[in-house]
Formats: sequence, C-alpha cells, structure tokens
Amino acid sequence: MPETDAAVQPAPAAPTVAGAPWGSPLLGTVEEPAGLRRLRIQGLLTVSIVLANFVGVVVSIALIGFVLPGPSVFTGDLLLSVIAAPVYALVAILIGVWWGTTGGLRALRWAIDPDHVPTEAEQIAAGRVPRTLVLYQAALWLGGVTLLTVLAGLADPRFIPKVSLGIAFSAIVVCANSYLLIEFALRPVTARVLDAAPTRSRRGIGVFGRTLLVWMLGSGVPVAGTMVVAILALARDDVSAARLAVCVLSFGGATLVFGLVLLAQTLSATVAPINGVRRALRQVEDGSLDAAVVVYDGTELGELQSGFNRMVAGLREREQIRDLFGRHVGRDVAAAALERDPVLGGMETDAATLFIDIVGSTAMAASRPAPEIVAILNRFFAVVVAEVERHGGLLNKFEGDAALAVFGTPAPLADAAGSALACARAIRERLVGASDFTAAIGVAAGRVVAGNVGARQRYEFTVIGDAVNQAARLCELAKREPLLVLSSESTVRAADPAEGAHWELGESVTLRGRPEPTRLARPSG
Repeated sequence: MPETDAAVQPAPAAPTVAGAPWGSPLLGTVEEPAGLRRLRIQGLLTVSIVLANFVGVVVSIALIGFVLPGPSVFTGDLLLSVIAAPVYALVAILIGVWWGTTGGLRALRWAIDPDHVPTEAEQIAAGRVPRTLVLYQAALWLGGVTLLTVLAGLADPRFIPKVSLGIAFSAIVVCANSYLLIEFALRPVTARVLDAAPTRSRRGIGVFGRTLLVWMLGSGVPVAGTMVVAILALARDDVSAARLAVCVLSFGGATLVFGLVLLAQTLSATVAPINGVRRALRQVEDGSLDAAVVVYDGTELGELQSGFNRMVAGLREREQIRDLFGRHVGRDVAAAALERDPVLGGMETDAATLFIDIVGSTAMAASRPAPEIVAILNRFFAVVVAEVERHGGLLNKFEGDAALAVFGTPAPLADAAGSALACARAIRERLVGASDFTAAIGVAAGRVVAGNVGARQRYEFTVIGDAVNQAARLCELAKREPLLVLSSESTVRAADPAEGAHWELGESVTLRGRPEPTRLARPSG
C-alpha cells in the first residue's frame, strides 16, 4: 500500500459498489433519492404485474376461443362470451393493482426512509411481499376460474373442460412469471433487509427451486395441457385431426415462448449476482480493496455476495495489519517474516550500519515543551527514513532521538557499504538547513549477526556485531566534527570506488571500547 508521512494511515474509503448495484440499470443506483427509488419500484411492480395479467387474459381468450376442442363460446351464451369474461378481467386487474398497492406494499413503507433500519417484524413482512402479491393474483384467477366455469356450465356443460383448462393454464404461468418479476423489482428492498440482518437465514425458493419452477411451468404445464387435450380428443368423437393439430401446435408454441421467457428471467436472476461478484473480483485483482457488492439475493447466491464482501473485508484488514507491521519493523523485515516462518536466532553476514543522533538533545528537551520536541523528532526522522529507504536500507531502531539503519540485510545489496555512505551524505545535505537541531552520523561496515532476538512470545529483528558498535562510537565522535559525519577507512575501502571518491581519509584514533586504532574518513569538501 502507498506510504504516507503521517504516523497513522488515514481510514480507508467507503467500499465502492462494482457495476449496477442491484444487477440491472432498471433498478437505479445507490445514490438515487429514496423517494424516486420508491416510485421506480412501485412503477416496476405495477407495470410488470398488469402486463403479465393482460398477457394471461389474452392467452386465456385464445385458448378458450380458438385452440381447445369443444363448442365455440362465440356462438353460445352472450353473458359468458361478451360480458362476463371481459368485465371480470378488467375488475380483477383493478382490484389486483389496488390490493397489491395498499396491502402488499404497506409492508414496505419503512423503505422510504433511507436511514431507517428495519426491525425484525419489518424484515419478515418485507420477505413475505412477493408471496403475498402472488397469492393475491392466484386468488383473483381462482375466482375467475370458478365464476366463468360455473357460467359456462350453465350455458353448456361441454364448455366446462375448455374454460377451466384455458384459464388455469394462464393463471399458473402468470403467477410464476409475476413472482420472478416481483423478486426482481424488490431487490433494493431485499438488500436493505439483508444488510440489516446479515446472519438471517435466506427465505427465497433458491436456485434449485427457481430452476424446477421454470421447468414445471415452461415445459411441464404445457406438456400436461397437451396430454389433457389428447385425453379430451379420445373421449370425444367430434374432434377433428385439424383441431387436434392446432391444439398441439398451440401448446408447443406456448412451451417455446413462455418457457423461453421464464428461463430468461431465471437466468437473469441467477447471472446478475455472479456478474456483480465477477466485476468486483476484477477490481480486487487490479489492487482495489474497496470493492463491494450489494447483497440483494435471498438464495444461495446471496451467500456468495456476502461471502465476497467478508473476504474483501478480511483482505483489507490483513493489508492494514501488513502495513502497520511494516511500519513498526520495516518493510523488508515484514516481507521476510511473511514469506517464511520467523525463528529466534540469526546468521552471520556482511552489512553496513549507520547510526545518527541529534546533538544536544538533552538540553533541548529541558528547555522546550514536550509537544515541540515530538514535532522536531518527527521532522528529523521523516528525513532519515526517506533517505534510508531511498538508498535501500532498513531503519532498524528508533532510540529516543537516535536511530540505527542497516544496509545489506535482510534484503541484500550489491554495495551495502557504498549505500550507507551515500545515505549519510544525503541526510547531512538535507539537514544542513535545519534551524532547530543538528545531528551527527557514524557509518561502519563489517561482519554482523542479523536475526530475531528476544523470547518466543515477543522478539524483534536486530543486528549485532562490531560494525554496529563502531558506527555508534563514530557518531559519538562526529558530534565534535564540523561536518558531523564520520566513517572508517575499512568502510570506504569496501565501498564502490565511485562512492569512495567522495570521502577522504584522515588520522587514526582509538575509539572507546576498541583495542585497535581506527583510521577516520570524512566527506570530502
């Protein structure tokens, strides 16, 4: 993740919803006002249900009047063919619209308020709306079957099979189609319910149930209708081969048309959540961990949606921990710890160390308030960390007003000594303009032991060896130098000649705690 200069990384942005939030542009966007969304949902419900029932009425008229065998209803009782059927169809549609709007949608009034969290009772009522609206329609169609079959029987008993069969076929297809349409229109409401109770058990008919419903209504019912017609034809002597062919062709066409419509609706309801998750996965693959999907499906696909959101939330948390871990112990140390199991102990290796310490920090702390000291240290360490990382090193320790940087471990460097020397010069150049503090720097290279030191419950990566002690002593001595930077002859000799040309050798001194003299090296000029 990108680094910031602040000590604490800003809170992550709100998750972004991938693609159409509810699987279709017809359902609007998340930013849409609640009032407009309510009108959109109510409009989709009304138009789709009225259209489905109108198509069902037309199909019923076609089946009874032109397809099913038996006497023609257009030559029979006018009460049935001219008055009763159209009037009941119109009244039933009007009652269905009013009933559904006042009864079924009453349970969704809470959805007008975008900030309202539905209670458990409101969640249960909202989950029942699709079934309730379909039951309303089934009751109206059942009333039509009963009324018109009775009227047909009074006119001519031979009308009863064709009237009841024609209306029942249309009623089944209309109710199934309406259920899928209502589920589609209510996706935004379902999303609110599932968001309020993410652990609530899903109450939809499920992917298997949808598929079985489509087969039963798109194939089973038309085939059953064809079989019933065949039985009627066998039971009657006045059914011609032409009429039987018309019946078979009509039910076959209904199988193709209504089966395709129902299958398209079911596939759309199944594919939409999958496409939403797929688009969000692409965002995650591109490095965005703010991707999210709206959970609006009440079946197993809703579990897929919520599972994706939980997965991305876990990735965000893991990335935050990784970033925080890297800030505490260093990026290279964090990467090494994540790649392999860290253990106590270390290994001997060649490395360079840089020790830097603010001059006169004790007096400064005694004369200035603590918040000001903290601000000074933050500005100081911002320069040190930036230059150490730019030169491939690891800022291993903060020690009050001092810091220890390591070059060449745990990430190897082709020229660890040269990188440490170049880093020391760069830090010194950047600190020259600092008016409120000065810092001394010591650089040394040699054999060190790098590894994890501590206990099994708590340890840290560190380097131990003569190079570390020598860098600390050189830093101490550099506080009395004009340039405030010192290194050793051996360190300059170990560096690349291009970097060594920037240093000049001086006198030899015996550093505190060391048995042999050390020849000093200073930045040239």
